[in-house]
Amino acid sequence: MSEGWGKEELLASVVAYIEMQRKERNGQPFIKKHYYEDLAAKFGRTTKAFEYRMQNISYVMTLLGRNWLSGLKPAKNVGANVATEIEAMIAQAEGKQYVPIAAFEIEVREVVKKKNLLRPEGNYRPAITSSTITQYKRDVAVKAWVLQHAKGVCESCGQPAPFCGSDGQPYLEVHHVRQLADNGSDTVTNAVALCPNCHKAFHYSENSRELVSCLYERIARLVRE
Repeated sequence: MSEGWGKEELLASVVAYIEMQRKERNGQPFIKKHYYEDLAAKFGRTTKAFEYRMQNISYVMTLLGRNWLSGLKPAKNVGANVATEIEAMIAQAEGKQYVPIAAFEIEVREVVKKKNLLRPEGNYRPAITSSTITQYKRDVAVKAWVLQHAKGVCESCGQPAPFCGSDGQPYLEVHHVRQLADNGSDTVTNAVALCPNCHKAFHYSENSRELVSCLYERIARLVRE
């Protein structure tokens, strides 16, 4: 583990992060500093070190398109190997199947920074990997109602759908404001119709939390969960 962080203390950090995030969603009071102090006492690091590690966990959450814990702004200077460890531990802490994403995305971001990249050959026969993933059984009626209610207009930016799908209908994507992966409900009070651009922004934008707040202010049917 880079920076001398052992798996035990990294896992403890992830578990603490997930616990705080669960409490935040459920409206339960908690003090982040107390978690840092408990971890510092157990592993002999400073509370600041654990706070910053929590920000690294927030960054991995953004790479996964997940919401991050408020007050812990993502800190991106985490290596691909550590990000892989954190990602696997998040899945472990949540009892979900681990499907690696973070390391690939970090490596892409590092390579993009380099100047004058040579055109790569790529892989004409990419290797195939298989894994079992968690899927949520969604209600057809909920998605249909949200799309019909939107009338072909993105409920975030207010612009018409950018194109029509192969069925001739305006193409919008249904997004769960509190994501299903975060135990959000599959209901019309937690779902909106978005254009593809806005949908990506809700998952990956640095301003995703502000976008969510705007939705709750603008759309009367939404209920905070």
